[in-house]
Amino acid sequence: MKANKDTSIYIISGPCGVGKSTIARQLANGMEQVVLVEGDLIHSMFVGTKQPEWEGQLTIVWENLLAIVKNFINNDLHVIIDYVVEDELDWFCRQLENFDASIYYVVLRAERDTLVSRLQKRGSTDLIERSLFLLNKLENMNANKPYLYDTTGKLPLEITNDLAGRSQQFRISH
Repeated sequence: MKANKDTSIYIISGPCGVGKSTIARQLANGMEQVVLVEGDLIHSMFVGTKQPEWEGQLTIVWENLLAIVKNFINNDLHVIIDYVVEDELDWFCRQLENFDASIYYVVLRAERDTLVSRLQKRGSTDLIERSLFLLNKLENMNANKPYLYDTTGKLPLEITNDLAGRSQQFRISH
């Protein structure tokens, strides 16, 4: 089954505290026929005392993200994914090659001090180390370089408007 050629998938990635959820929600609120898929909500489904190792959990989350995305695009809905993309982008795009949907990818980033400050303000100091690790990893991945977007010193509406105006820069061809 193929999605309508006008269907789009937007993947918003970046470290903890960079504004993924805020930007994804704001982008979704300005669109029609769109669903917002929050990877953290899928990840939070792991409960109980014995769970798969971290890598196993990520695999399961991404398999579920893919299934959900396919379902929505088969129903001609745009999809916005809010989740950290580490090494999964190529796999994810390959799984969607038979769909006629446009895929857009952006890796939000911010200066280290900005991330620390944002996480402290929201009371998430336990995420600072992970956020800084992800910032370094995501910025240094060659595949991410064309898709990096600096949010430092910018308001969410400014970011959303700028990203919308430059959407072709963030389009992945497959």
